[in-house]
Amino acid sequence: MAIKYRKIRLRRRWMVVLLLLALLVPVAVMRMRLFPMVEELAVTRVTNQTARLINDAIDAQIRDGVVDYSNMVLLEKDDTGAVTALKTNISEMNALKTRILDTVNEEILQLNVEEIGVPIGNLLVPALFSGRGPYLPVKVLTVRSSEAAFSNQFTQAGINQTLHQIIMTITIDMTIVTPAGTEQVDTSSQVVVAETVIVGTVPESYLAIDGVQRTT
Repeated sequence: MAIKYRKIRLRRRWMVVLLLLALLVPVAVMRMRLFPMVEELAVTRVTNQTARLINDAIDAQIRDGVVDYSNMVLLEKDDTGAVTALKTNISEMNALKTRILDTVNEEILQLNVEEIGVPIGNLLVPALFSGRGPYLPVKVLTVRSSEAAFSNQFTQAGINQTLHQIIMTITIDMTIVTPAGTEQVDTSSQVVVAETVIVGTVPESYLAIDGVQRTT
């Protein structure tokens, strides 16, 4: 009788083990197949939203009249009216950089699930259910670093005219949390913050010395 009960208990244990395997194997397969997709979609959504925030922050500065080409660059001309130098207002550009980064960093941390979460429909049948279904939560945990740099671009805008654009490149390194775990996201966005058309001969090259770009 004791042997019979031991066999029954052993059989039940094996049934429990098999049941657990039947439950765990599909979960493991789902993790292997879906989690990389979740990470990829989460990174894409965070990157897109970050680019939008950067554009919105700069547009707000422009609408408020904070960004003005004449405040950022002084054009020096000779007696004939030809541009001989472009003097950059470093303090004004640094102040703009600080305002933009502070705004963007704050708003990135406030992004909610509906803005950066991954809809279930995007994982199952994206062709039919893209953007539908409940959201898998995604959250920006920290902004590890954020930097901004300015560059100049000169292009011919017409006969004897040069378009000068001041471009801000913002690079943000952040940590996000998804159902698949944590992920490092590095995103970079370029935005034209100011521009003007310079009348005169298009210079062939420019030399930057102490914040002054001189035509040659």
